[in-house]
Amino acid sequence: MAPRIRPLSILAGEALKSKGLTLATAESCTGGLLSKLVTDAAGSSDYFRGGVIAYSNDIKEGLLKVRAATLNKYGAVSVETAGEMARGVKKGIKASIGVSITGIAGPGGGRPGKPVGTVYIGASKGRATIVKKFLFKGSRAIVRKRSAEEALKLIIRLAKGA
Repeated sequence: MAPRIRPLSILAGEALKSKGLTLATAESCTGGLLSKLVTDAAGSSDYFRGGVIAYSNDIKEGLLKVRAATLNKYGAVSVETAGEMARGVKKGIKASIGVSITGIAGPGGGRPGKPVGTVYIGASKGRATIVKKFLFKGSRAIVRKRSAEEALKLIIRLAKGA
């Protein structure tokens, strides 16, 4: 009998819980998919504090404290914005780790330098913030799914490094 593959959301939850860490999410292009996957796991209330779906720039500014200057200079889909989103949600929701996703899921919205499938995933823990850039291929659903999966992988790595 083949070993059972455990979902990333379960692994992320176990990693967070084992270290006594909490999580907050800030999502744009995934529209809450990451938060949904995290809360699919029974007992997720032990480590998941909450999330913000920040589809519009005014929500990014108002709730997540992304600076207007950042949005104006770099745009909503950028390393800078993803980092500020992660820090803002971590601070605002008072979590150990803040994770953000911002990108262009498609099918429209792409442009030179930022094609459809461009996604930035940010994570803030302690004083450190990291942002990873991805270029996913496929449909809107695939871009969103892959983004949430990569965010879960990042959560696992950060939690295990605690």
